[in-house]
Amino acid sequence: MQRALISVSDKTGIVELATALAGAGIELVSTGGTAATLRDAGLTVRDVADVTGQPEVMGGRVKTLHPRIHGGLLARRDVPEDMTQLDELGGAPFDLVVVNLYPFRATIEAPSTTPEQAIEQVDIGGPAMLRAAAKNHAHVAVVVDPADYGLVAAAAAGGLDQAARTRLAAKAFRHVAAYDALVAQYLTELAGDPFPEQLTITYDKVQDLRYGENPHQGAAFYADGVGTGSGLAGARQLQGKALSYNNIADADAALAIAAEFGDEAAAVIVKHVNPCGVAIGATVGEAWQHALAADPVSAFGGIVAVNRPVDANLAAALAELFLEVVLAPAFEPAALELLATKENLRLLEVGLLAPGRTTPGGFVAPSRSASTVTGGMLLQQPDVYRLDRTQVEVVTKVAPTDEQLDDLLFGWRVVKHVTSNAVVLAGGGSTLGIGAGQMNRVGAARIAIEAAGGRVRGSALASDAFFPMPDSIDLAAQAGIASIIQPGGSRRDADVIAACDDAGIAMVFTGVRHFRH
Repeated sequence: MQRALISVSDKTGIVELATALAGAGIELVSTGGTAATLRDAGLTVRDVADVTGQPEVMGGRVKTLHPRIHGGLLARRDVPEDMTQLDELGGAPFDLVVVNLYPFRATIEAPSTTPEQAIEQVDIGGPAMLRAAAKNHAHVAVVVDPADYGLVAAAAAGGLDQAARTRLAAKAFRHVAAYDALVAQYLTELAGDPFPEQLTITYDKVQDLRYGENPHQGAAFYADGVGTGSGLAGARQLQGKALSYNNIADADAALAIAAEFGDEAAAVIVKHVNPCGVAIGATVGEAWQHALAADPVSAFGGIVAVNRPVDANLAAALAELFLEVVLAPAFEPAALELLATKENLRLLEVGLLAPGRTTPGGFVAPSRSASTVTGGMLLQQPDVYRLDRTQVEVVTKVAPTDEQLDDLLFGWRVVKHVTSNAVVLAGGGSTLGIGAGQMNRVGAARIAIEAAGGRVRGSALASDAFFPMPDSIDLAAQAGIASIIQPGGSRRDADVIAACDDAGIAMVFTGVRHFRH
């Protein structure tokens, strides 16, 4: 390598790399701020403007977009015509390009950023140089990641082999593609188009996982390129083993449910992506006791999320049970000391849990929900619908009492997070029985009733979708269920309402369905 072009926004490690390159006799060519940084370190640097014969113009928008620069990047050393034309242009080949791009992500993640400020952080020259060098990687080494500077510095005198050049070129194209995807996503959301004709998104690897849902499946955890400070991607693990694929899936489900109750202390226990116990209470400790009582058998080996800090009393209660993960906005020092005895228990600090509140590491409702299918992907807006007392319609002769309506609305907030067909029985601010993922609604009701046992009488039933026939109502009446909340909209609503009236059950319609697959 004889000549390097360096232009970086993130200047981490650049002086050390440039020093190693200069020590190997490599000429340094650079731009603006990068050139100033290198000169301040005592290095000899040639300005890009000296190469092009043109000064930077338009406030720095145009500085490297010149035939002498791109000819030096794209000229094939083994094609005589290329080298002749480059010489005629007054240019010379570059052997190494070190470029990273304007901080577009950091800019748009700042709450005060205006669209005009965001647009000025859309890099033009940087991606062009990276693409040119990566295309010509047989002759030009291209570096975008400071983590690779050591590799390049070590090879400064002898050069990089073709395998290394190919790996670096692939990383450069990924870097540019991810950058362009962020810009496209930002402008698409600015334009208010949730489902564009082409979807370009980017994810950053958080960590490799030991395996996927099962040991024979490989897996990794990736974070959304935008908003990586929220949810599990922004969580801080305080102790315990590395998270598994299933831990992360269950933890995400628990986190979303806990966030439903931002104004009330809540505890959630999840097994296999479905809640087995959810409760609210005067304190988070009280909520935990009720959530555990909802289904103590299923809670063994579960994932727990609470939406208030864990204190010593709650920590002592949690320590009595085998759990995989505990998620909370914070853990008090005394709680951490107690839970340290459970060295394999994973503790995740996740920030404030309340939908719509953006806090470091906190929960922010996603802008989209995606599921992969064979050969494609399903994309939808997330189910963030909230319901209050004024939005329900009483359709039976008997209206629910205020206490029953509280239980109905509590169950309605939980059933949204249960795999369909779903039925939740609730009472006193706690789930009593949950029927999840059944092929018919009466089956889900039967499971929920069986799980509730003796607590079923007087409980409130929440169904994620309408009842296609009165059979579930008959089952509810036999069990002593007092009130029901459901979307309505079945052709046989009249029969379902009549069955409730015959049994003296109060029922309300919401007009909104909550299927979850």
